Formats: sequence, structure tokens, C-alpha cells
Amino acid sequence: MKYFKILIPLICGIFVYLLPIPDGLTHPTWVYFSIFVGLIIGLILEPVPPAFVGMIALVLAIVFKVGPNGSGDPQSMVSASEAIKWGLSGFANPVVWLIFSAFSIGLGFSKTGLGERIAFLLVSKLGKSSLGLGYAIAIVDLILAPFIPSNAARSGGTIFPIVTSVAPMFQSLASQNPRKIGSYLVWVGLSSSCVTSSIFLTGQAPNPLALSLVAQNGIEVVDWMGWFLAFLPMGMILFILTPLLAYWIYPPEVKGSLEISIWAREKYQALGKMPLKQIYMILIALVGLVLWIGASFFGINPTTTALIVVVLMVSLGVITWEDFLSNKSAWGTLVWFASLVTMAGGIKNVGFLDYLTQILGSSLIGLSPLVSMILLLLLFSWLRYFFASGTAYVTAVIAIFTTFVSAIPELNPAEVMLILLLPMGFMGIITPYGTGCSPLWFGSGYIKGPQFFLLGGIFAFIYLAIYIVIGIPWVKFIFSHLVLH
Repeated sequence: MKYFKILIPLICGIFVYLLPIPDGLTHPTWVYFSIFVGLIIGLILEPVPPAFVGMIALVLAIVFKVGPNGSGDPQSMVSASEAIKWGLSGFANPVVWLIFSAFSIGLGFSKTGLGERIAFLLVSKLGKSSLGLGYAIAIVDLILAPFIPSNAARSGGTIFPIVTSVAPMFQSLASQNPRKIGSYLVWVGLSSSCVTSSIFLTGQAPNPLALSLVAQNGIEVVDWMGWFLAFLPMGMILFILTPLLAYWIYPPEVKGSLEISIWAREKYQALGKMPLKQIYMILIALVGLVLWIGASFFGINPTTTALIVVVLMVSLGVITWEDFLSNKSAWGTLVWFASLVTMAGGIKNVGFLDYLTQILGSSLIGLSPLVSMILLLLLFSWLRYFFASGTAYVTAVIAIFTTFVSAIPELNPAEVMLILLLPMGFMGIITPYGTGCSPLWFGSGYIKGPQFFLLGGIFAFIYLAIYIVIGIPWVKFIFSHLVLH
């Protein structure tokens, strides 16, 4: 099966290449497009690690010298040195290093045990009721989200172990009495992580990646603070609503959990006095948060802030240099995203997006700007059903939707792209594979496949309906009055 999955992207790429080249496209453009199709299929199936999928596609584009070819003219092919220079350009992208550094920052929370300490403290205070326990889970994720751009890392490193320790205390197991409390906690863990992934630009890696890809197409949207302000009312509403909504729609049979509060308090007390490294981690995180929020005031780029935080962590012994070098997830993400940024930029370089604009650009012209925007939002959001990775989804569709938006004269491209991008986090809830942490929570077995899909559809519909009613008017208001772009 594994070898079959390896062959599928290759077969798909070759199949596309052998198709007749459409009028208006050149051979180099079609070669690049066939490689890009293979890349997307590979990212969806993941027969090998996704970073390696991206590297394979990038190497093919470099070898065939098609990525940096601006004109698509076979007679104007670039040299080998120009091709490799283009191929490595993604490693100079500030957003790629922001994501990489943020993964390293997340290592500080896990290695020092600060994330676990925060979790036990909140559960001890709020865990006297099942609803309070749900809010404790959500708050832990909210605290960690600005600094850990992976909801899988947040869930797997801190929240999931707490949930899977709590549920069995009530004889609530995946195979026995899952609805007693385990299913509720699992769903709150997933849904709250999806919400916090939308609240912060650094809440999940696809957020800054998407902004970077949009910028490659000539549209500058927002910075860290602009993203936060644009989602602020929605973030507050969804964050407060999520545990309560789960309590109403998918209620636990156990309503009180005094034993959990006692258990968490004992666990917290057993941790003892807060060590110096955890204090350093708190102070460093606060410094990073202040610099991110006040980026324009301090004149410090968000990526620079992330690198400063990493330097402080190593300098103060929060993590060692060996920890930094051995952080495989961070380095893998660096290679992966650098490859994807370059490949996504190449699809514009070879002229494919210009061709797409001519073919598809007129389809929404004639509709009112509001109707066009909502149709684009619905299409952009529900396409998540077809992608098992937020990063693959972003890589596949961002350039297309940027082309759509730019082709409609009545729309403000920066405003509309922000409206499309903000829900990416919470729309990850729709499937058991829609976002990084979904397979983890689904794999616990507390919620079966049909229930998972049903709950995901219900929550995604509610979230998106609230976003259309409240979020879109707010984004349009602040674009008009605060000039975020």
C-alpha cells in the first residue's frame, strides 16, 4: 500500500503532463503545473514525510528549470545557477523563519514543564464541574496558542494527556461509557484548539504561510496585531461559546467532577515550587508577546521577535543548543515550508495564474461585491473537506482564490483575502483529518467516525454563520477605520 501511495503522485503528474497543453499555455508552464499537481497529491496522501514531498517537487522544478521562468517562453529558459537560486529562495523568506522559530519557542513550554503546570493549575481551579473542566481545557490552549504554531503540538504535548488521564477516573473509556465525560472533553479539546488557531496569526502554521503566499501575488494583508484585531470579536464569542455549545449539543453524562479538581490540585502541588527555568520562560514569552503586539511601535519585524525569543531561551538555559538542533519538527517544518513557498510562487512565475485569471476571472463579475465575497468564503471554507492537511490546502488553493479576488474590480483584495483566511483555523473542525490535532483526538476512539463528521459539520456551520453575521462586518469596519492593510 505504501509503495502504491508513493506512485500515485508520480502517475498523476505524468498523466497531467501527457494531456494536450491548453491554448494560452506554454510547454514550460505545463511542465511546472504537472509537477505542482504531483506535489499537491503527495501532500494529501503523504506517502513520505511532507517536507520530503516538497523537496522532491522543488528539485524537479530546479532540474527542469521551469520555476523562475517568468515569461513561460521556451526560448527564455533560465540558467542552472538562476534555477538553484530561485529554488533556495524560500529559505530566505521571513515567514518561514517565523514559523520555524515559533516551533522552537513551543519546545520551551514543553521541556520546562510550564505547559503542564498551567494545565494542572487551571483544572484544579475550574474542574469542579464538567463545564468548568471544558473551559479549563480551552484556556490552556488559549494561553499556549500564540507561542506554539501547531495545534497538534499543543494538544499532544499538554492537553491530550490531561484529558486521557481525567476520563478514566470516571470509568469513561473509549470502549466503555465514552459519553460519560470522555467524549465531551475530547470534543472540547479539538474545537477549542481550532478556535485558538484562528485567534492568533501564530496559532497554526498555515496562517502565516497563507499570508506569505498572498503577498507573493502582490497583496499585503495584515501583521500579527492586525490579524488579532480582525478576529477579536469573533475570537471572544467563539472561545466563550465553544465549551458551552459542546455541553448543549454533545453533553456529558457526568455534570460534576469534584474528584478531578482534587486530583489536579494534588498533581499541581506535587510539581513543587516553580523552577527558575519556568520563570524565565514566562518572562521570555511575555517579552515576545509584547514585541509581537507592538511590532509597528517598536519597529521590530515579527520574525525578528521570534528569533530574539529563541536566543533568549538558549542564553538563559531554558533550552540548550542541543535541544534547538535536535528539534526535528522545527527543522522539518523549515524545509517543508521553504519548499512550499518557493513552489507556490513558481505557479505565478510561469504564467499559470495569469491564464487562470483569463479563464475564471469573469465568472463572478456581475454579482454584487457582498454576494461574490460570501460565495468565495463558502467555497474557500468548505473545500477543507477534500484536504487532510491545512498546509496542503493552503498551498493548493491560495493562489487560485487570490486570482479570483483580484479579478473582481469592486472588491478590496486585501480585505477579502483576510476575510477568507481568518476562518482557516476553526474550519479545521469539519473532519477527523482537517487540521493537525484532529487525528490525535479522533484516534482516542471516544468519538466514532459518523459522530465526528456530524459534530464537525454542525460546529463548522454555526461558527461560519456567526462569522458571516459578525466577523465580516467587523473586518470591513476596521479596514475602513483602522486601515489594517
